[in-house]
Amino acid sequence: MIGYYILIGAIALVSWLVSNKLKKKFEFYSKVQLRNGMSGAEIAQRMLEDHGIYDVKVISTPGRLTDHYNPTDKTVNLSEAVYNQRNAAAAAVAAHEVGHAVQHATAYEWLTMRSKLVPVVNVSSGMSQWLVIGGLILGAASGSAIGFYVAVAGLVMMALATTFSFITLPVEYDASNRALAWLKKANMVGQQEYEGAQDALKWAARTYLVAAIGALASLLYWALQVFGSRD
Repeated sequence: MIGYYILIGAIALVSWLVSNKLKKKFEFYSKVQLRNGMSGAEIAQRMLEDHGIYDVKVISTPGRLTDHYNPTDKTVNLSEAVYNQRNAAAAAVAAHEVGHAVQHATAYEWLTMRSKLVPVVNVSSGMSQWLVIGGLILGAASGSAIGFYVAVAGLVMMALATTFSFITLPVEYDASNRALAWLKKANMVGQQEYEGAQDALKWAARTYLVAAIGALASLLYWALQVFGSRD
């Protein structure tokens, strides 16, 4: 267990460093004002229209870095700062979230796979680790194979969550690529603004990469504990 806590601590530290860097990047690029004077909400609406998408609404949502696209009700949810502000960071985030709407409209395969896994992961992710630990304890206490099978069931659930994390990577990177390509093609940003948007989205993507690596590391650790206990 000590090894697990060291692993989790190391991953948490890296995650914090990346998240902190991301916040600083967005604060910095929030000071780079757009030459066209458009707000994040206006950028998002324009990108939707340019892609022929008219059934998606752009709305404001409370909080910071709470931006997301909801495929269920077809809404691009922008945090209050992104929705109202007129800078490179707001343009990057708004365009990125619309990138997800474009993926949805074009049936982007990775987004489709990710959406199918959402209900399963929502149920399994919270209980997978407890099943693994419970199975290991049960196996050690009783010496029966039941504990092993319980732990394996937990590993399967954990593997689904890990798969979800890795499927999220192409979804997020593709949304950023679509956003940057459109910002440049539509002449929404100047060179300095484009570089700011690109840098901000790069750091945002790294948060998902760290999460995926963390999920894989945790899965491998518990897999070693479960199958190692059979020796």
